[in-house]
Amino acid sequence: MANSELKRVVVTGLGAITPIGNNPTEYWEGLLNGRSGIAPITLFDASRHECRIAGEVKGYDPLLYFDRKEAKRMDRFAQFGVAASKQALADAQFVINDLNAEEVGVIIGTGVGGLKVLEDQHEVLMTKGPTRCSPFMIPMMIANMAAGLTAIHTGAKGPNSCTVTACAAGAHAIGDAFRLVQRGYAKAVICGGAEAAVTPLSFAGFASSQALSMRNDDPAHASRPFDIDRDGFVMGEGAGILLLEELDQALSRGAKIYGEIVGYGMTCDAYHITSPVPDGRGATRAMELALKDAGLSPQEISYINAHGTSTPANDTTETKAIKKALGDHAYRVAISSTKSMTGHLLGGSGGIEAVATILAIANDRIPPTINLVNPDPACDLDYVPNQSRSHRVETALSNSFGFGGHNVTLAFKKYV
Repeated sequence: MANSELKRVVVTGLGAITPIGNNPTEYWEGLLNGRSGIAPITLFDASRHECRIAGEVKGYDPLLYFDRKEAKRMDRFAQFGVAASKQALADAQFVINDLNAEEVGVIIGTGVGGLKVLEDQHEVLMTKGPTRCSPFMIPMMIANMAAGLTAIHTGAKGPNSCTVTACAAGAHAIGDAFRLVQRGYAKAVICGGAEAAVTPLSFAGFASSQALSMRNDDPAHASRPFDIDRDGFVMGEGAGILLLEELDQALSRGAKIYGEIVGYGMTCDAYHITSPVPDGRGATRAMELALKDAGLSPQEISYINAHGTSTPANDTTETKAIKKALGDHAYRVAISSTKSMTGHLLGGSGGIEAVATILAIANDRIPPTINLVNPDPACDLDYVPNQSRSHRVETALSNSFGFGGHNVTLAFKKYV
């Protein structure tokens, strides 16, 4: 441990590139208004695919963040990660310079990394031969490049890493960043998740595993967590980034503080490559560990941003896990799945959902779970259906679970 005294860690900057807004303000307004970002796929010809809908990022202009040459040498997922990181630094009015660069880290998770580049270059290999493949293929494809390029573009020379834990990757990145700042290994860390997996191969694979919604004729209502008529998740893309900062440093520079990160729990089901353990015990333990780490009782939790994927297995299992972790308080806590609006960003989901969670605390507003019309009898908690809610949010949990059995819970609270 770099310092035996644990530091308090606060959130001072936010960045978001999402299917319902390309900055945190647009994203938050979209959430509160219950706006769906799900629509027919435009990024590729999906006419031969079983699933033809997605939560695509719309109106994104890479030239707002990069020059044309740089943008051409970056996969879409890395662009999203760097762009959202630049937003977070600007939001925090945090300047990285020669005096602090070595104390600023970057951890950005992703599920699959540069899949589009891999697919495109495989086509080049097959049609034009190996000598025609791009020399930039590998640095564009590898999963750590959102973190690496963020450091290059911002000058952050501190700890730098990439979590690759499927749909838990963004949340793992934030939790690991929290530990670094808490223990004195960095004064600030840019952290979150980025993904851009709306590609032909990705959709073919997920559809073959029967994970995706096939509600092609009604995309806006396709993602319906906790509803009895849910039929699978809807893919999304984008990035969510937090700037975590040591409290003393944030106060010394007069930073705006959105809230405090106070707990991190992570476990593994050790059960199945894609399915959660049916009784939810792994997710339960992640929540319990986050509460213990934060020194919070279940009764203190105001809000849970659920993983809530709109798949038959996840939603009932997560409901069981919440009941076990929170006991009777599970029936009193407000819960919502913002994936009902954004779709599921895989490794990016923990990032944008942490942004939503911290904004719920900062604004005392809870985003809804849209499309919750016919609740599953097995999902009998308060999922804030269809309309946002004004509600005092003192503390909140954000859940992220991934293929391979990964479970992560982050705990946030108001800064006092």
